[in-house]
Amino acid sequence: MDLLPYDEYAQSLNRKRASAGVLFRDEQRRVLLVQTSYKVDWDIPGGAVEAGEAPWVTARREVREELGIDRPLGQLLVIDYVPDDGLMPEGLAFVWDGGILTQRDRDLVVLTDPEILSLQFCAAPDVTARVKPRLARRLTAAVEAAEHGGQPALCDDGRRVAREARRSARGTS
Repeated sequence: MDLLPYDEYAQSLNRKRASAGVLFRDEQRRVLLVQTSYKVDWDIPGGAVEAGEAPWVTARREVREELGIDRPLGQLLVIDYVPDDGLMPEGLAFVWDGGILTQRDRDLVVLTDPEILSLQFCAAPDVTARVKPRLARRLTAAVEAAEHGGQPALCDDGRRVAREARRSARGTS
């Protein structure tokens, strides 16, 4: 078997897109959704990771750009493998905990990005009705991780990966 020189091997590696979002909730534990000007379904604050940018930097930057607030991120809640859907290539989606936005916090929100038309806090049934099914599943995992602490949820297309599958992927039992 002929091995490629290292630089050729490195150039041949698959490149994945990445996105980073932030889960904000209110005192009633409703999820903050944003309505964008460029897609039908609602989303959470966040966006595409730019070249040379770490996902956590993206998450904080996007919140600052979209909502006009700058605050530290909480724990990482979800890492989701997103398969190619025919429109977008495969990638990884990260969700961080933004914490609870109190009324005082909400009074500071300014929609500074023309891509964001409006925002709304939604209970679980409304979230499911407004976002893509994949994101609804991812947000369910994120809310569970935020409420129960511990490790980030590992997901595949928004579906939580079973602990047994994670152990076998690591080669442990």
